[in-house]
Amino acid sequence: MTETVLTDPRRKRILYRATHRGTKESDAIIGGFFSEVAAALPDDKLDEADALLDELDLDLLDWIMGRQPVPERLKDTLFDGVLAYYAKMGKAT
Repeated sequence: MTETVLTDPRRKRILYRATHRGTKESDAIIGGFFSEVAAALPDDKLDEADALLDELDLDLLDWIMGRQPVPERLKDTLFDGVLAYYAKMGKAT
């Protein structure tokens, strides 16, 4: 973590929400992604991050793992980064 994450309350909250999702899978995938990007996330993406973290874990995991199609509202958003992170983990379908 960088100093930005530790001192910016909103980024700190986003990172906490991303790493404390309630399931190990979500914590690893979503938390892992946000652990890598939270400090450098542009300010104009913070609302998008909050909205993504408002989604249910079960839905997110279904979309990430390809069990359900990704909703249009999440295309061309930070969710693309989550998908790329998952693929980098070597688990993409």
